[in-house]
Amino acid sequence: MTKSVFVAITGRPNAGKSSLTNLLVGEKVAIVSEKPQTTRMKINGILTKDEMQYVFIDTPGMHKAKTKLSEEMVKSIKNSIEDVDVAVLMVDATKKLSKIEESLIENFKLRKLNVILLINKVDLIKDKSELLQTIESLSKQYDFAEVIPISVKKQINTELILPAIDKFAKESPHFFPDDLPTDQPEKVWLSEIVREKILRTMHEEIPHGVAVEIESLEETKTNKGKDIVDIGVLIICEKASHKGMLIGKQGAMLKKIGSIARQDLEDYFECKVNMTMWVKVNEDWRNKEAFILEIGLGADS
Repeated sequence: MTKSVFVAITGRPNAGKSSLTNLLVGEKVAIVSEKPQTTRMKINGILTKDEMQYVFIDTPGMHKAKTKLSEEMVKSIKNSIEDVDVAVLMVDATKKLSKIEESLIENFKLRKLNVILLINKVDLIKDKSELLQTIESLSKQYDFAEVIPISVKKQINTELILPAIDKFAKESPHFFPDDLPTDQPEKVWLSEIVREKILRTMHEEIPHGVAVEIESLEETKTNKGKDIVDIGVLIICEKASHKGMLIGKQGAMLKKIGSIARQDLEDYFECKVNMTMWVKVNEDWRNKEAFILEIGLGADS
């Protein structure tokens, strides 16, 4: 008898949602960066264990929308919790509850959702009485199905998460192939890997004005018969000055981004990868709705 459970992973930017998704799925399906709002679209991470299939919806961090793109991101969060069996609210143990989390909790109340509260980064709390106070305070905000203090980084109590989610599973067929870790199209996942490297490498003012598209993807063989993958990558930025910074002096920055990204891509394809990268300016693209939809970043994409 097969079962499935759809889980929305929600919280403020940088609470650790994408790291949690990757940990639960057992593979990297969501990009991770220290910069907030790394995730731009909802990502379905899929884990199948025997008769049970978990579908994790890793949402963008809830935030105040300032551009057309961030409006789509906020819409994506609200859409993500429409039809799930259970939501996970991830909060940072080192920070006070913000208006962002309060807004999410109000949304949960409206939908009468089952919610599991995960208090992340407990390894950073030295005084455990502080943690108890946090648990007590948060428990007054909502009737959470369970409250679990965790550390994704140190893997503290993370083994308790799936059993807590299991309680909300329903008898149903599996909606995705059992060996599939994500429903993201391959080109989308590959573009996100490159964007992750830009986020980790560049200064604060550039990364969120950057989009990445995989223009071409071809698997071929070398003259010696070895597998090789040729990838054409287009990086889109908002300003001409950003283009210069992305390319760097004599192309040094672009080479650095490409070199780091290639390591992940070669692990994925299990063969040598040739990357061609170029940068194009599209002024203020984050406020161009048609372009946002064209590159697959709309809430319904």
